[in-house]
Formats: sequence, C-alpha cells, structure tokens
Amino acid sequence: MTTFPRSPRLIHGGIALLDVASNTVLRVIALQYNPDTLSRTLAPQAVGGEGGGDRSQALRLKGPPVETYKLEAEIDAVDQMELGDGIVGRFGIAPQIAALETIVYPPSAQLQSNAELAGQGRLEIAPVEMPLTLFIWSQQRVVPVRLTDLSITEEAFDPRLNPLRAKLSLGMRVLSVSDLGFNHRGGGLYMAYQRQKEALSQLRAGTDFGPLGIGGIS
Repeated sequence: MTTFPRSPRLIHGGIALLDVASNTVLRVIALQYNPDTLSRTLAPQAVGGEGGGDRSQALRLKGPPVETYKLEAEIDAVDQMELGDGIVGRFGIAPQIAALETIVYPPSAQLQSNAELAGQGRLEIAPVEMPLTLFIWSQQRVVPVRLTDLSITEEAFDPRLNPLRAKLSLGMRVLSVSDLGFNHRGGGLYMAYQRQKEALSQLRAGTDFGPLGIGGIS
C-alpha cells in the first residue's frame, strides 16, 4: 500500500442498519474490498402494465421504478491476520459473514419472547419489524433497501474449520416512497436519492438533435 501523502483515501461501499424510531445507527458493515461491478435493474411502473390498460394512460407512471442491485464481494482474513487480529485468530471471517447474515434474521430474543407470550394467550404473532437497511455507495448513493438474497461460498478454512476466505453475492431491492411512504425516515432518504439522480441528469441534458443525425422533429 502506498504511503504517498496525497494518495486518495479509499472509500468503501457497505451497509448500515438504522433504528427508525430513535434515528440511531445500530451497525455499519463496510465491504472489505469494493466489487469490480455493480449491476442495477429498473422496472418502470407504468399504468396498466405492458400491453394493457387505457391508451390515454400510456405515458403515465404509477410511481418510481422497482430498482434492484446485485453485487459480488469478497472477504479474506489475510489482512487481519497480518495485523495480529485476535478475533480473526479465533473465529476467522465468521463474524463478518454473520454480520451480513443476521440482517435477514429476526432477533432470537424477540422470537423467544413472542413465542412465550403467544403461549400464554397474550400476543398474536405478527411479523417482526427489522431495522432500516441502507446501501451506501458514495455520498451520492445512500438508499434504503431490502436484502432479497444472500449467497455465501466459503473457500478456505483454518485447522478449526473457521472460514478464512469467502465470496458473497448480494441481491437488494430498493425501497421507495411507494413502499415506505413520505413520512418514513427511509422515504426521506429515498427522495434524496432520486433528487440526486435528477440533479446528475441535468449535467448532460441537451436539446440538440445533431448527434442523432436529424435536424429536429416536425
């Protein structure tokens, strides 16, 4: 690693968990290595859907598109082992993997409490509300998401079978104001995310048909 004083500081992408009620950051999970690619898919929310609906509604949108992210990440214990990290020495990279896995697990204490209350007839079982998950990829891209899939391939192990290297595949669905509403903390973050896109789009906006090979539209 270069020690040149003017070397740019490497910014890592990652995930943060936010308690919406208290607006408290519960956990920040930085990716050890930024992936080389980040795939995004946007599905427009047209009125009536494809091939259907009233023709007078053909140019109307019901809301923001359904946007999904897909990325491949790697975790390796080598860097921490060189620094003499005691946790890696005992558990390998299992804690880093668990930090991502538990995003999609309801807390065990809450599950146990709900089961006990339900057994006493004091509580009707309801889905557990999890913290707000934010995908952070630079200052311009802080977006509320739901993890839709998490695939883990462990590739190397220490003598106690603790994982030392792994490849992760993360799938995420962006949560827009259509999902969260405008008054939700995540809805506000989504609107900031969309406004940032709109601002960026103006940097390359133009009305010249020249590059398209025509003089205009009559």
